[in-house]
Amino acid sequence: MYFDEFDFEDEVLDALDSMNFVKCTPIQEQTLEPLMAGRDLIGVAQTGTGKTAAYLLPVLNRLCSGEYPEDAINCIIMAPTRELAQQIDRQLEGFTYFMQVSSVAVYGGNDGQRYEQELRGMSKGADIIVATPGRLISHINLGNVDLSKVSFFILDEADRMLDMGFCNDIMTIAKQLPKERQTMLFSATMPEEIRRLAKEILNDPVQITLALAKPAEGITQQAYVCYEGQKMGIINKIFDTESSERVILFASRKTKVKEIARALRKHGFNVGEMHSDLSQSERDEIMFQYKSRKIDMIVATDILARGIDIDDIRIVINFDVPRDCDDYIHRIGRTARAGSKGRAITFVSEDDQEFFGRIEEFIEQSVTKMEVPSELGDAPAYEPKKRKEKPRQGRGRGKGKGEKRKNSGSNTGGEKRDNSEGRKSNTRRRKASSAPKEPKEKPVVSVESPKQPNETTQDANKEKKRRNNRRRYRKPQKKENGNAQETPKE
Repeated sequence: MYFDEFDFEDEVLDALDSMNFVKCTPIQEQTLEPLMAGRDLIGVAQTGTGKTAAYLLPVLNRLCSGEYPEDAINCIIMAPTRELAQQIDRQLEGFTYFMQVSSVAVYGGNDGQRYEQELRGMSKGADIIVATPGRLISHINLGNVDLSKVSFFILDEADRMLDMGFCNDIMTIAKQLPKERQTMLFSATMPEEIRRLAKEILNDPVQITLALAKPAEGITQQAYVCYEGQKMGIINKIFDTESSERVILFASRKTKVKEIARALRKHGFNVGEMHSDLSQSERDEIMFQYKSRKIDMIVATDILARGIDIDDIRIVINFDVPRDCDDYIHRIGRTARAGSKGRAITFVSEDDQEFFGRIEEFIEQSVTKMEVPSELGDAPAYEPKKRKEKPRQGRGRGKGKGEKRKNSGSNTGGEKRDNSEGRKSNTRRRKASSAPKEPKEKPVVSVESPKQPNETTQDANKEKKRRNNRRRYRKPQKKENGNAQETPKE
């Protein structure tokens, strides 16, 4: 189906023509009509299928009709990360080039100048605000934004927002909005948390579900079953015969991202890194250098698994197997976008085999296993169903020693001795010892006068020892007339 078959305003059609949008994607084809009719909607489709245009075009078409106030905020779009907020804002700039529609992106990690720009946009009533939940909550608490006239409320990547703990923030924002509004929720997956959220904030929604969490057909998936120490050698071998341009490498933690980026630079790769320790200006600079091809490869955490609009990424490498199947889908979904082709390579260490086996079951296909180069040594067998036994720690090791002591006994015949009577008697002794006892009168101890200087050293040492022993039972008092008086301890 083509865009010009819908009843769009002329300004919208001009924008589509200038951006070379001709044919609808499946999610766009099925969502445009109910959204243009004003229905609430739940759209479930994998990343890279055109969900952003699916919800932007109907909203822009309604705003172009002139039925909404010009000095008020008419639409709120929520995004889980600042990168996705920036992507949506850039696409808005393209669509609104021929329209009298204003927008502002609101997200954290900015300098004072950017903050002032956010304030101006909200105070003057920008038609559309694209925001991360935490930043918008801050502006609401400071009284910087009026949401009383909002007509459209959109949640993009809703499953990701819930994973990041933004559920309460979303509900807080929703309570600030008018009840009479159109609400749209778009997600790549549909867990139970999303269903509960949809029941609370949507009104009789239409649900469109397409290709739930499956990799795009244009992605060639490969895996190397290897040891942890072989991964860097495999990377060198891969790029010995092909270019390292337009590559994203995902790692599990930001500390590992830094280590991998440092190692790749030592091997001569032109690498940038992306993680949460970077400021917003540093992130923007890395993305600018990558898009302008000043750097070939980005090593990143899952912060880049969603929310980047780059259509020509050739290879995605999973240095670590993600623990969540959906994260795997989003990572490899960075390539083969907009109908192009791409490759996804995953390194599967011994500890990751069980998780990769779950991913293969989830996507309902077996990923091609590549051979580890022979010069890197032998590789482990792929046994995802075999659980690796981990050594017992802490009390587990102590328990083994305790068992050995319990079974050793005193009988030399090696038979196990029944110690139940001994344990009972020990219990009785402990109970008896813990019972209150009648206080006994302590004998009065006489304290001898200090030894004269002419006594032998041996006698002095004995006297010192006796005094130390007495200190355990007696409370010393101040010296009177040169004699150390002690009284029994009460």
